[in-house]
Amino acid sequence: MVTVNITSGKIDGWSFDAPRSPEAGAELVFTGLVRDREKDEEISALVYEHYEGMAQKELERIGMEAIDKFGIIDLRCIHRVGAIPVGEAAIVVLVRSKHRREAFSAMTWFMDELKKNVPIWKVGSIT
Repeated sequence: MVTVNITSGKIDGWSFDAPRSPEAGAELVFTGLVRDREKDEEISALVYEHYEGMAQKELERIGMEAIDKFGIIDLRCIHRVGAIPVGEAAIVVLVRSKHRREAFSAMTWFMDELKKNVPIWKVGSIT
């Protein structure tokens, strides 16, 4: 199962209200946080924009591809757009699989593909 969302709301502490499959032996959660520096300058926030509609479809596509490619059970992703203050989450991704190796491989691949193909851009920072 793939579930993806794009939001302008805060996602810190966000949890996935998804029942666990009894076949899942691994659950991996990645949280991407906004750092306090961008290009060697101190910042207070990053600003993300997205291509509405297309970004959602592309996240779903690569999520389905991760399931097919790595045999994982579940992939859930929420990505925040707009101004995101330092220390807050820009993205949270959950992967469930039978074994840890598939979860780690799928997570790494998904994040790399997201950065390459999903039309969500870091457009600036606030100092």
